[in-house]
Amino acid sequence: MKVSEHIGENEEYIRSTCENCDDVIIRPMKLGEGQKTDCLVAFIEVAVSNMMLEDSVVGKFINQLWTLPEEQMRSFVEKNGAGISDTGTFETLEEALESMLAGNAIFFMDGYDKAVKISSKGYPSMGVTKAESEKVLRGSKEGFADSVKVNTALIRKRVRSTGLKVEELRVGVRSDTVVALVYMEELVYPKLLEEIKERMGQFEIDGVLDSGMIEQLTEEDWLSPFPQFETTERPDRAAMEALNGRIVLLCDNSPVALLLPTVFNSFVKVSEDRYNRFEMVSFQRLLRYGAIFAALLISGFYLAVINFHTQILPANLILSFAEARKGVPFPSMVEILLMELAFELIREAGVRMPGPLSGTIGIVGGLIIGDAAVGANLVSPMTVVVVAVSALSSLGIPNEEFSAPFRLLKYGFILLGGFLGCFGLTVGLFLLAGHLSGLVSFHIPYMMPFVSRELQGYQDEKDNLLRGPFRTLKSRPVFARRDQRIRLKEKGGK
Repeated sequence: MKVSEHIGENEEYIRSTCENCDDVIIRPMKLGEGQKTDCLVAFIEVAVSNMMLEDSVVGKFINQLWTLPEEQMRSFVEKNGAGISDTGTFETLEEALESMLAGNAIFFMDGYDKAVKISSKGYPSMGVTKAESEKVLRGSKEGFADSVKVNTALIRKRVRSTGLKVEELRVGVRSDTVVALVYMEELVYPKLLEEIKERMGQFEIDGVLDSGMIEQLTEEDWLSPFPQFETTERPDRAAMEALNGRIVLLCDNSPVALLLPTVFNSFVKVSEDRYNRFEMVSFQRLLRYGAIFAALLISGFYLAVINFHTQILPANLILSFAEARKGVPFPSMVEILLMELAFELIREAGVRMPGPLSGTIGIVGGLIIGDAAVGANLVSPMTVVVVAVSALSSLGIPNEEFSAPFRLLKYGFILLGGFLGCFGLTVGLFLLAGHLSGLVSFHIPYMMPFVSRELQGYQDEKDNLLRGPFRTLKSRPVFARRDQRIRLKEKGGK
């Protein structure tokens, strides 16, 4: 419906549409010299500051109209308030209401067939906080906020270039959620950009409340437990990946950004890998890869050894295992499964517990349950050690979403190791490697750079399993255009 010149019709439409919406303020007023001109302001109560305050954007706009002659008021409004605020006009009432629900005030004037948007403080939000899930010793401590506008500004703060583009899309039929695609224009593949837009246009949903919903709706192999989008809550990491040719997807009301495309090796890296010396970074990266294999295999390997392959262990160690298992009524596989499930329950309880109790329950709960189980002869001490190492290894994987599939798959390897021994573990590893080799993330093989180097015009970036000295990191990853793969060179072109 078009905005009418008669303000009464506009007011009637707004009041009927916003019936029983007590948080919507609809305020008629008379403005201009002699207060003869009918005007109307509509806004969300909390989203817009008190408009009569001197420092209010809406108040300044209204105060400007108080003393203007009637014939000058329309000209003033058409010129967007003489630049005193971020304003815009709408020709339809639907567009005006959409802007109001986004946190702006909308202004109507009798005799003027457009609605005027006046930006204000917007909805309340937490603001910029510390990154909780990606803590680092060196580097920025800032984390993303709940507002998509704040998040794009945090990336822009680090990449001050007009080549950094921010495209906004809207998803959710009823939530009308703003989603921003942030990328470097000269580095990103245009087809990649078009594909993500196409995938987001393939679904229709009531509301999108977090980036995780977009991730699940747009990933290609949605039955795979492995994430095909990388997540981050750090603006410096997002800026770094934009400079690598990747697209950063930001969702309004979510402090977690999505990075795409992604590969297996990206989940093992952390933002401070670029800030520290290569020797320590390489050592830490090897530890993380070791943590992946330990979290996946150590419980199953323990069962395979004590049930099928005792000959590979020294005799004294075998005797020690046998002595520790005296009096335990359950088979070793049942022991492992009980303790693994107990540690997962402690982990889940620690996440849900409030404040200071969360860290306490993880440590104390694990010690108490483990000690009590051993004292009651329900499990052997070696089982507690194995499960503790498995749990600690899963915590050593930097990305929570990436550690989740290994925590799930380890139960499959426990069954394979318990029933088939090392043969079962080998079969499981082959199946897992085959699955990972077949995964792609927006046409990028999941296991790059370990597979399919020649398909993507790969150039060794010296930042994979080990990280080379910073001076040697001259190439961008495969995410960037082939003609833009060089990111570091000496002045003079070398």
